[in-house]
Amino acid sequence: MVLQIPGARSLKDRRQVVKSFKERARARLPVSISEVGDVERHQVATLGAVTVARDSAYCVSVISQLTELASSLPDGVLADVRTEVLSFGEGGEGIRGGIESRAEGSRSNPPGDFADLAEKWGQK
Repeated sequence: MVLQIPGARSLKDRRQVVKSFKERARARLPVSISEVGDVERHQVATLGAVTVARDSAYCVSVISQLTELASSLPDGVLADVRTEVLSFGEGGEGIRGGIESRAEGSRSNPPGDFADLAEKWGQK
């Protein structure tokens, strides 16, 4: 999800809004959240969130609640959101072949090499 933080005049302001959102989300929902975008832009924060459950409907519900929480931020605006649910089959049967084989568009780059993603997203 992408949060716009129009009132942030510094990285410190931005970090406070992000920290507050992450703490509120973790207190209410079984999610893990991390910044995944450019951390130097003080009015924009790109966050990735994940939840794991046996039931995909439950995952969808948790992510929906997280999106609602982000939409109600007093100091931020939810500018964009993208969701994806990965199913590993009944009893995790699909995970036996490796998680990367189940993820659409899996990558074979070495750890830390994101050059292909920059090209894919139109960045150099």
